[in-house]
Amino acid sequence: MEKSLHQTTRRQFFDTCGIGLGKIALGSLLAGGTSYAGIPGILPKSTLFGAKAKRVIYLFMAGAPSQLELFDNKPKLKELAGTPIPPSIIAGQRYAFIQPDAAVLAPQFPFSKHGESGIELSDQVPHLAKVADHIAVVKSVHTDQFNHAPAQLFLNTGGALPGRPAMGSWLSYGIGSESSDLPAFVVLKTGKSLGGGAALWDSGFLPGNHAGVPFRESGDPILHTSNPMGFDDEAQRASLDVIQELNKRRFRQVGDPSIKTRIEAYEMAWRMQSAAPELTDLKKESKETLELYGVKDGEPGFGRNCLLARRMIERGVRFVQVYHSGWDHHGDVEKGIKTQAGETDQGSAALIQDLKDRGLLEDTLVIWGGEFGRTPMIEASETLRRTKGRDHHPQAFSMWFAGGGIKPGITIGETDELGFNIVEDPVHIHDVQATVLHLLGINHETLTYRYQGRDFRLTDVHGRVVTKLLA
Repeated sequence: MEKSLHQTTRRQFFDTCGIGLGKIALGSLLAGGTSYAGIPGILPKSTLFGAKAKRVIYLFMAGAPSQLELFDNKPKLKELAGTPIPPSIIAGQRYAFIQPDAAVLAPQFPFSKHGESGIELSDQVPHLAKVADHIAVVKSVHTDQFNHAPAQLFLNTGGALPGRPAMGSWLSYGIGSESSDLPAFVVLKTGKSLGGGAALWDSGFLPGNHAGVPFRESGDPILHTSNPMGFDDEAQRASLDVIQELNKRRFRQVGDPSIKTRIEAYEMAWRMQSAAPELTDLKKESKETLELYGVKDGEPGFGRNCLLARRMIERGVRFVQVYHSGWDHHGDVEKGIKTQAGETDQGSAALIQDLKDRGLLEDTLVIWGGEFGRTPMIEASETLRRTKGRDHHPQAFSMWFAGGGIKPGITIGETDELGFNIVEDPVHIHDVQATVLHLLGINHETLTYRYQGRDFRLTDVHGRVVTKLLA
């Protein structure tokens, strides 16, 4: 005798009713109506507590800027220049290219204090000096990694090996998107190649629709979003409808989540065909704004990318990662800093000022920094043709933050008189990540994703919110 409905368990019902939970969910996903932003799975979500920031612009200086030439003034290095660093300080340390007993290298630029806050900055960032009262400098950041690719991955994904989701992917997964026509997570790049490669903005084990989408410096902003020659929008839409129906049928058959991602990617690409060109067209920006960022005739460059980042967050993009590489100064750190600071200082400061003027800085978190710091000791090698450079230094480096719940006009942390070790308020990379999530209303310990039998999170198994940074 068959069981009555009242005698049937919930599990048995869903197993025998011919529908199943998976198909119920699929029906919701693939129904004729569209969800908010037309992006299934990336809905805007409420946070656990009041978020101070709604979005993030991360200015990542790949290659590791020398904090000793920019933010961490150490007059003692000038006194000891040319002499070996004391053995008691460098005992047990290892370096990529120099011996631990290498001679001390003096700072290459003068420092001075700026603004009412008195933040001390090198003369190589004169534009940043003008907005000094809007930023918070942390001079005590440290990392577990001392080579570029692992260190870049560690800061961007919380792990030193490829395969972990990027910070932007975690935010897309955790609190969703507010954009109807653009990805939740966008990547902009200038400078040389990145050691961590595309793994820096990959979604890892999270669904593929949370991955960062790179925009190009010239030509079509995104590859393959323009119609082929002789193929108008009507034909393109008809083609996509057929492809989508085939993908839906296949999803019903096998339930492969990558098919769902493919469906969403096609639809996002369709919307971006009109949104992306409008976004990157700067003709409607005022002459004053273009001059503020140092943008000339729409030419590619870091300043243009900073301006694009502002335009993106205005359109609901959650996380914009702006990479600028070329900071790896193993030789001639003086020339290297002049070049890279000259390319990035104006755009970075303009972004702060522009966001402030538009009332956007209050809920937009801006971050600036590289993957580690540089040694107080000199790097010189006849074989590698290097002189007056600095090696990798994971023990201590500087970053700055602004907006989005950050207390402005402060300096946190202190290093010893040689800039070698942290002596006050150490801030680990996972602490940086925990603080970013906190400012967006997320508890870093509870934003997790189960993969291969364990719960993963951006901050791995530790990390704390840097409360001194909070407004």
